[in-house]
Amino acid sequence: MTKPHLLVVDGMALLFRSFFASAAMNQFIRMEDGTPTNGVQGFARHVLTAQNMMKPTHMAICWDMGMHTFRNDLFDGYKANRPAPPEEMLPQFDMAKEVSEMIGWQNFGIKGLEADDLIGSMIEKWKDDANITVISGDKDLLQLLNPSTTIAFTKKGYTEYDVYTESRFVEEYGISPKQFAEVKAFMGDSSDGYPGVKGIGPKTALQLIQAHSSIDGVLAAIDTLKPAQRTKINDNVDMLKLSHQLATINCAAPIDADLASLQLSSYEQNTFAKLEDNGFRLIAKHARSLYF
Repeated sequence: MTKPHLLVVDGMALLFRSFFASAAMNQFIRMEDGTPTNGVQGFARHVLTAQNMMKPTHMAICWDMGMHTFRNDLFDGYKANRPAPPEEMLPQFDMAKEVSEMIGWQNFGIKGLEADDLIGSMIEKWKDDANITVISGDKDLLQLLNPSTTIAFTKKGYTEYDVYTESRFVEEYGISPKQFAEVKAFMGDSSDGYPGVKGIGPKTALQLIQAHSSIDGVLAAIDTLKPAQRTKINDNVDMLKLSHQLATINCAAPIDADLASLQLSSYEQNTFAKLEDNGFRLIAKHARSLYF
């Protein structure tokens, strides 16, 4: 029996990507009342195209629910260096979810968690029941790869992806996907605002985990390391362990759905008529070009 194909979409990643790609050219695609829709337009067209290309049988869209998460409670500096979203983007967070519902896609988000945590929890819940493809631009998701899960990183336009399988990851990195969070703990993440071990970059971080398997393995072998590495790690053990907590995706979030409820239905003309009635004519036109 063929397994279902579940497409899990990082809605936040696609929304931000679409917004900034068009905002750079001042293309905000405003509604009659002046509300900008460029991020939403790009997000929806991207998902429609991916659905047409990848032929999933089931689909879920995952969202952040506000700026504050449990990681901010662990570390005040988490994502503190990120600027607030531009004013033109603010109405588009709720709008994107509304458009998803109009088309018939299911949205998921839990206050205090990031979209990554929802994605990881879905993979954990359904990894034995479905073949799973994740669309995102966030390399942190590499830690979620397994034999039934593929991650397609956005690359160019709506159709080009850099696709990772578990076997490709192991071949390139020489570690298991779950060990990737330990690499991130050593190297830190300037985008997310946690430092890891100051002075240890991506190459050295990977070599340490390749050689010693884990943070605990490195700490157990600390006396065998080069003096400079030993000093850097000993001076930052607490931050190293905290960085690992911040880098690790929570795969135990409650997913209030069963797989069958995510099954996709064939589109009908009146689906896209509703989009047009609500001012999203470009999305409707794109959808019809793909499905009719």
